[in-house]
Amino acid sequence: MTQKTVSVTQIKSTIGRLEAHKACVRGLGLKRINHTVTVIDTPSNRGMINKVSYLLRVEA
Repeated sequence: MTQKTVSVTQIKSTIGRLEAHKACVRGLGLKRINHTVTVIDTPSNRGMINKVSYLLRVEA
């Protein structure tokens, strides 16, 4: 059984954002602008993506 994954790219800076939003970006494993990571599509990851969607580009 293979797990579904989502590719997430940070497209905006976290400077001046809420600490909770910075924590979500870090929790997804993103470190800088244009950094892309592949995360497993779980409800917790999906919640973090939805919270900071204005900072990210998401590809299935």
